[in-house]
Amino acid sequence: MYTPPFTVSAKAINLIADIAGLIERYAIRLEQEDGLLLRKINRVKTIHSSLAIEGNKLSEDEVRDIIDGKTVVAPIREIQEVKNAIATYELFSQLDAFKENDLLRAHGVMMQALVDNAGHYRRGGVGVFGEQGLVHLAPPADRVPMLMGDLFDWLKHSNDHLLVRSCVFHYEFEFIHPFIDGNGRMGRLWQSLILGKLHPLFEHLPVENMVYANQQAYYDAITASTKAGESGPFIDFMMQEIYNALKAHQGKPLKNKQVPGVPNKVPNKVPNRLRMLYPDISNACWEVYLQIKATPHATTSEIGLALDISDRMVRKHIATLRDCRLIERVGGNKMGYWKINK
Repeated sequence: MYTPPFTVSAKAINLIADIAGLIERYAIRLEQEDGLLLRKINRVKTIHSSLAIEGNKLSEDEVRDIIDGKTVVAPIREIQEVKNAIATYELFSQLDAFKENDLLRAHGVMMQALVDNAGHYRRGGVGVFGEQGLVHLAPPADRVPMLMGDLFDWLKHSNDHLLVRSCVFHYEFEFIHPFIDGNGRMGRLWQSLILGKLHPLFEHLPVENMVYANQQAYYDAITASTKAGESGPFIDFMMQEIYNALKAHQGKPLKNKQVPGVPNKVPNKVPNRLRMLYPDISNACWEVYLQIKATPHATTSEIGLALDISDRMVRKHIATLRDCRLIERVGGNKMGYWKINK
């Protein structure tokens, strides 16, 4: 059986032990009452970060709006990239990280309408270019099927720890660069899928967000491994990022988390005359009204975090307030805000 060249450093061994301890703590964290909201927030961060690394300029709010089915004014290709990523990540539980055909299937969804041969390995040469010119010349196209077949065979049958295998696969995948486009986002997705074999929580851990925040270090680790002829430096980097991502999500429930610019408790009270005029409006809806009054430029997700309710419920309450003409929209979907009517 072919074995990719790699070394596991003392740092990586220590991180494996540390990550194992954090996994169970994060699993418990996801079972708290705000777990569903946390999963949604992390999915938005995952999709936004993975595409931003590839040059997509849509904001987290715009990605969230697309997920929620709202209209976003932006370049068609960037919107298509987000829609494709949403559809691909929705397949997460259906994809087997050890099956090569599932990789091709996922690429077909991820790159639909973006490249001509989505779901198929490239038929021509490809290189990775940086500011200094050519950084990496990928293997010839006619070798790709064999190289990917060997890589999947090793992934499935190796006795190495899944954390190690996920990092090695990610690096080797980027080195082979099997597709004409979409290799970066597919490599990060597939590492998460492999980690999902270790624990299902990795579907909801935004490792991509950590990579995005350390994008240059990510590329430097790939370059260092290429120069070394083995993926040891990349293993160290990704292990640290996984550890950092888990560590960052050991905090308090979202309802105790202060959102910048949005107070958790708004001191103002709804005037009695309004309550008498609109007796059918719920207390939860009035709380949204007060949040808008206190911070009119807050996003629906920020209001939801402050009140510990879902983004969908915030939008529902806003619709109620709008229909009662208690609030009105000033400006468009992207740059506008809700205004309290006097």
